[in-house]
Amino acid sequence: MTARRQFLKTLGAAGAAALVPAGSARALAATDNQRGAVKDILSYVSIKDVEVFRLKFDKKTPLTWNAIKKSGGTYPSATYLKITTDQGIVGYAGTKGSARDVASFANKIKGLNLLNTEQVWDHMFFHNRKPVAKGKEIHAIGSVDLAVWDIVGKALNQPVHRILGTYTEQIPVYAAGGYYADGKGIRDLVKEMEDYIDEGYDTVKMKVGYLTPRRDAERVRAVRKALGPDTKIMIDANNGYKSAYEAIRFGRMVEDLDLYWFEEPVMPYDWRGNHEVKDQLDIPIVAGENEYTRFGALDLLSNDACDIINMDTIKAGGITEMRKIAALCSAHHVPVAPHGFAHMNVHVVASLSNALILETYPKKARDFNPALPAFAVTKGKIQAPQAVGLGMEPAADLIKKYKV
Repeated sequence: MTARRQFLKTLGAAGAAALVPAGSARALAATDNQRGAVKDILSYVSIKDVEVFRLKFDKKTPLTWNAIKKSGGTYPSATYLKITTDQGIVGYAGTKGSARDVASFANKIKGLNLLNTEQVWDHMFFHNRKPVAKGKEIHAIGSVDLAVWDIVGKALNQPVHRILGTYTEQIPVYAAGGYYADGKGIRDLVKEMEDYIDEGYDTVKMKVGYLTPRRDAERVRAVRKALGPDTKIMIDANNGYKSAYEAIRFGRMVEDLDLYWFEEPVMPYDWRGNHEVKDQLDIPIVAGENEYTRFGALDLLSNDACDIINMDTIKAGGITEMRKIAALCSAHHVPVAPHGFAHMNVHVVASLSNALILETYPKKARDFNPALPAFAVTKGKIQAPQAVGLGMEPAADLIKKYKV
């Protein structure tokens, strides 16, 4: 009986081989070998070395956010996390936390399999047997999580959005600009916004909250008049109004302009104030970029504080946590529009069914990181990245030029 089974097995293999052309047979054999190699390489990916470094650029015109925070907007430097694995894969992420905290959290996950992203995130968040508090430690976790996803993408030879599960490859984007600057008048603002339209955008964002409500309303009206009724215009106060009353008073001056959204009208964590503004104005209200983790998102959702959530991927805790936030938002029928680094957020937006739009920073708006490539915008959209990983790896020549 054993001999008969062996004979039939041999006969079946021979018959199958006879039906496959020689070239195809070699291809199948090669594919099997590749699968074996991939299995060996990708079953475990662990950290060998951690480095946090800074690139320092020339600082140009200082910009102003609002009446409360009177400076900002330019980034004279950018800090990167670089993780090298035992398998030779190198992952990069931009950071917002302190270099010491970022390196510390990266070193905490040495020995773990980086392909197990949920386990890695939990290990960082509960590293002291209690959850990490809001603030710089969450920034650090978010940065490490991004580098881990960059490594996962490179290990699997796919862009990160593909691993997350791509929903769309055509991503709506907007130009974040319209900052205040010394000597910048309404004509300059209008010209800036027109330039974004010429660059391929159909949605633009400008700052409010620094001038008197009437003067800011004049700025918004001038932009609407210049760009016409079809351009989507957003306004962003960066928490510049000290009360819901102030935000509502200004909002009513521009409510008739069909604005796409009104971002962060009141102070962070003023969920009641956000709700009042949302309830009183016929303009969609955006909030969340100063919240942390899914628990912060739940506070916004539970208090009906906004129409759209724009949590910052690093502040939120990284891509791993942003997926949970997006799921919460979906259950509340609230779209997400992540704040911050477009080169990482593009993967989040591409992979979510309830993502609304991607924030980008044209160089005319902000002297941003020259180590990152500019997006090609066509009819208000960009193509989802096809490069493996996140695509945030700074070019070697720029590292050499700007590293300090």
